[in-house]
This record gives sequence, C-alpha cells and structure tokens, in this order.
Amino acid sequence: MTTFEGLPGGVAVSHLRVYDWPATDGLRGGTPHLHLACSEAYAVVGGAGSVQTLTTSGFRQTPLTPGALVRFTPGTIHRLVNDDDLRIVVLMENSGLPEAGDAVLTLPPRHLADADRYRAAVALPADGDEPERERAARARRDLAVEGFLALCRATEAGDPAPLAAFHRSAAALVRPGIEEWRERWRKGAAAAAAATGSRLDALGGGDCGHLADAVVHAEQPSAHGRFGMCGRLDVYRG
Repeated sequence: MTTFEGLPGGVAVSHLRVYDWPATDGLRGGTPHLHLACSEAYAVVGGAGSVQTLTTSGFRQTPLTPGALVRFTPGTIHRLVNDDDLRIVVLMENSGLPEAGDAVLTLPPRHLADADRYRAAVALPADGDEPERERAARARRDLAVEGFLALCRATEAGDPAPLAAFHRSAAALVRPGIEEWRERWRKGAAAAAAATGSRLDALGGGDCGHLADAVVHAEQPSAHGRFGMCGRLDVYRG
C-alpha cells in the first residue's frame, strides 16, 4: 500500500508574526510577492491587519482579524499589512516547493531581467548577525513595495502590460528549477494523494489492514523567528 507520513495533503504550516516596519507609503508589513505553482491560505490567530492583493482583475484589500480564513491561488500578488500585532498560521500547498523558490518578489523591472541580479537583491546574508539580516530583509521588502505600487498604479489605470511583463519575468526566473519542483511534488502532495487512493482501494475491497499501522507524530517548530518574506516565521519540518 502506498504510504505518506507528511502533513495532511502535503501542505506546509508555519506561524507568522507580520513585520511592523513602515514602508514608503506609510503602511507597516511584509514583502509583496506571488507564487507560481502553489496556493496559500491565512488563518488569522491574533491582532489585526489586511492583505492587499493584485491580479488581472485589479487591486483588492481584505481585512484580517482573528478567525478569518483567506486563501488565494497562484498568480495572486499579495502583501500583508500589519495594523496591530498581526499573527497568522500560514498553510502552503505543495510543501517543499515554496522553500525551493516558488515565490517571486515584485521587485522593479531592473532587478528582474537578470537572475543573478534578482538573487542578489532578495538574498539575506547567510552568516550575518541579527541586525544585518534585518537590514537586508527590510531592503528587499522596500524594493518589492516599490515594484508592487507601480504595478497597482498601472493596473488601476487600465494598463495591463506591466503586470503581464512581471508574470513573464517571474516565470523565466523560476524555469531552471521546475524539474526539481516536480520531484518535490511527486514526493509530497502527489504521494499524499496517491496514499489516499490506495486506502480507498483497500477499503473498497474489504481490507482494513492499514488501520493497524496507525502512528502519531508530534513536533515543535524546527526554527523560531526566521526572517521570512512577510514576517518572522516559526516553521516545521513537516
């Protein structure tokens, strides 16, 4: 029988405390970006704020208060805004793909045409101390907000070309990693779905043997307070 012992459905789970750093437009919050292959969901557990989104349908701002569940599909540019200690449980489709690069920040076009320049702009110093890593995280956030605001202005003015150009640049940046993503998907979400199918086949045939193999997994976060795109992250290995 096919087995899978990762998180249900092959999702990733993390706890997020959204940045409270002010940006050039006076709002406090995270780094605008999109995912190219993965859906994402926010379960709000504390504080207050909103998520700004941009798609070909236009700009939208959705309030975030405790109990809210907001989800969006690949291609949705999203920016978290922190009004008051916003805290979220993040559910990410295809655990492993986001960590492998399934996110592109909305940097200005000058940073998107060259992969090396993009990586340099978004990287955090691996050996840097806490203040150095914070400065780098804030700098990339500010660049992404600059690009995001320009995309919003163009889209709201009825000009779809800048957003379409960003989509093309984002796809080009991630293309070299697609085969690695495919392998992660096979071992993650695809394996989880296959395991469910295998159980259904067994139960349909009157075989409940897999129930005797039940196990319990428990873990604490594998990292606390990591600088993420949108805030400080507590993450799990899954």
